[in-house]
Amino acid sequence: MSAVVRQAPNILSALRLVAAVIAGWLILNDRDFAALCVFIFAGVSDALDGFLAKRFGLMSRFGAWLDPAADKLLMFVSFVTLTMVGAVPLWLTVLVIGRDAAIIIGIPLARLLDAPLQVKPLAVGKAGTVVQVLYITVVLLLQSQNLNLPRLEFAGELTAAVLTAWSLIAYSHVWLQAVAVRRPSGPHARHTEERAQRASKHARGAPQDDGAA
Repeated sequence: MSAVVRQAPNILSALRLVAAVIAGWLILNDRDFAALCVFIFAGVSDALDGFLAKRFGLMSRFGAWLDPAADKLLMFVSFVTLTMVGAVPLWLTVLVIGRDAAIIIGIPLARLLDAPLQVKPLAVGKAGTVVQVLYITVVLLLQSQNLNLPRLEFAGELTAAVLTAWSLIAYSHVWLQAVAVRRPSGPHARHTEERAQRASKHARGAPQDDGAA
């Protein structure tokens, strides 16, 4: 297998990074149909690089970092630029970006706290991402055709917001559980454990109070 084939998923992810910047530029310059085409290409490349990586065993540590980074950049640029042109409400963009920022910050923070956090995508998170992609696609389609369908837009905004908020709550629950069961380490941990053991021995040796007057 040639080096180019082995790096195909990473090449597609890198192209998606470039596509995100191009899509943002096109949106800001009122070229919505071209932006829609670029966004669709990015979506197809995302599905294709995932298929190639799993089907032919082309997964790598770099690819495991690059793929989600490209996805996050694409959605970040799309939401921000569409908000700048008035096509997406600011509150929804803040919610989407805030959710992603919370996850990104939460991972190293859990490691700093020595919490056993397992970084795995949840079903509600995947559903939220799919809905966000569909929402951006619909918005770009309406923009490119100069269509005004407020009910459809509101339904998309509400669905994306609910799933995004739900996924934020779900990931926060997982994070809090990991922090709650973390084991302290170092001299302080040994000191705490020794104190707990002494307290346990003292409790076992103490006279029992049966509550009698």
